[in-house]
Amino acid sequence: MRHAPDLSFLLPARPAALLGLLALSAPAFAWVPKLEDTTAKNVIDGAYARRDPVKTFLTVDLNVRDGAFVSGPDAVTAFDGGATCVSDWLATPQMAGKGSRPRTITLSGQADELAFQAQDARNKFQNLSVKDALGPELSKARLADGELRVDIAVSGLPTLQARGAYLVRLRGPDGTLVAPVRSSYVNDWKPVGSAATQPADKSTTPAGTATTPATPTPAPAAPATTAAAQGPFEGTLVYYFQPLKVGIGASDRMDLLLRTEADTNCAYSVPLNLGAFQ
Repeated sequence: MRHAPDLSFLLPARPAALLGLLALSAPAFAWVPKLEDTTAKNVIDGAYARRDPVKTFLTVDLNVRDGAFVSGPDAVTAFDGGATCVSDWLATPQMAGKGSRPRTITLSGQADELAFQAQDARNKFQNLSVKDALGPELSKARLADGELRVDIAVSGLPTLQARGAYLVRLRGPDGTLVAPVRSSYVNDWKPVGSAATQPADKSTTPAGTATTPATPTPAPAAPATTAAAQGPFEGTLVYYFQPLKVGIGASDRMDLLLRTEADTNCAYSVPLNLGAFQ
């Protein structure tokens, strides 16, 4: 499930030290690290049905159906722990009482957040211009230049505290493992199989003291009803990366590495294509 961007974080502008960002164009079929006029107009026009919608996110479906990942046989490989880690996942996609499984991974950037802003303006019977979209008020409510958002929907987490136990990294072109600059979670957490629903969410909450967002404005606390619920839980973890700083290009393929909260050697690699969305 896609979630609205974290508009409660009014992120300060990054310094000009983001080398090469301003020189990056917005080619078709490439993630856009910094919005410019052409991409902004295309996204807005898509939200207002003046053209086909722009693809502003990529979702990899890691649910298991008929013994295979929905996104295909190469959707997940073992990074650590051996091939049995993947075969066990396929054999027991639902591990009641034994830990969590990632369900989907979604990548997005500034263009996706603009799509939410444009849809919001349209719903309010307003017209959103490119000038206003790229102005300071709306820009400060989107991701900073060069940031990539990664949402991981998981199911079967034994406790809410265990959200902070997930380890997620990007693998750079030289093999370097890159940690997120900050991490959060969406306020959509509920017991697995619960019929209870949360209101539409436009905020995230820090996933733990070790990953508190480096911004002056803290996220709101999760609803008290969620904290009192009994697990296992399902919900969405959110991670923010700066791929350009480690040599990953805006249209490159890369690997996302993750370890769940389970106390095992298993770690997984999920290939992702930045050239599949803007």
